[in-house]
Amino acid sequence: MPLAYLLVNFGGPREALELEPFLKELLCDRDVIRTKFPDWLHKWMFRRIAKKRALKIRVDYERIGFSPIYEDTEALRTALQERCGVPVFTFHRYLPATHRRSLSQIEKCELSEIRALPLFPQFCYGTTGSVARFFSENLPREVVQKFRWVKSYAEHPSFIQAWQKRISGFLADRKLDDKDTFLFFSAHGVPRAFIDEGDPYQEECARSFRGVMEGFPNIPGRLAYQSKFGRGEWLRPYTEEECKTALSWAKERKQIVFVPISFTSDHIETLFEIEELYLPLIRASGLNAHRCPALNLDPEWISGLQTIAKQSVLFSNQTLIRKG
Repeated sequence: MPLAYLLVNFGGPREALELEPFLKELLCDRDVIRTKFPDWLHKWMFRRIAKKRALKIRVDYERIGFSPIYEDTEALRTALQERCGVPVFTFHRYLPATHRRSLSQIEKCELSEIRALPLFPQFCYGTTGSVARFFSENLPREVVQKFRWVKSYAEHPSFIQAWQKRISGFLADRKLDDKDTFLFFSAHGVPRAFIDEGDPYQEECARSFRGVMEGFPNIPGRLAYQSKFGRGEWLRPYTEEECKTALSWAKERKQIVFVPISFTSDHIETLFEIEELYLPLIRASGLNAHRCPALNLDPEWISGLQTIAKQSVLFSNQTLIRKG
């Protein structure tokens, strides 16, 4: 069957001018920030918050040279297109300046199937589900009906093996001994209420963690959740709190390696949050802390993504949208 692939990612601000629109698009997304306010009030409130937050975190983005996630996703598109020999499009959910071009390319595609590949390994209604809703609201029905989604690949062998090889290579490059190493997995957090409403994200993160750990029988590991935003209970344990108590769980091992298990691309959460906020907390305990890069453009990952696209069970767009 003639088909095209569609890579879906968050997108990230490439320069200062994109930071505020990025945050407005993110915070006004009601699959991400869920309130009981009417839509007009929700948008009014979070646009104001986005404007203030953009001023506050601009310096954080400037320290990492803004986010590389856009360029990396586009480079991944090129690599995948060369490997697969089919058209590959991209969609950057929170970069509104790119939406018109992406939606136009998708709408003009005359192929009978558009296979959507989210660069979010674990399914969440606040990530993959949000994009599915966006498409249902911004594309003609006949186009949306072409979508066939890879819903998630949290424990797909190609994803697990890509991480295992990534970590093994990192340990070898740093000359870290298995007997003195601890793997600390950090996934992006979500509000606890998401899970209580039936979101499978937490369980899928746990499956990814267990799958990768099977490749390291002589190294202990731990899973925590980062990037809490706002009030309320989020998934625990919190990465920041775990970093402060590292001596209690490190099992006398001195080399703590951060593995960003829910991130396929490095961006603000890894390049700044892990690097600048979390690693120093570990080091303050007298331990050595290292950040293993995300999968990014690793050839093993590109090959694995191609396999995932071909082998996964596929879902219609409507089945990924949160009810209510």
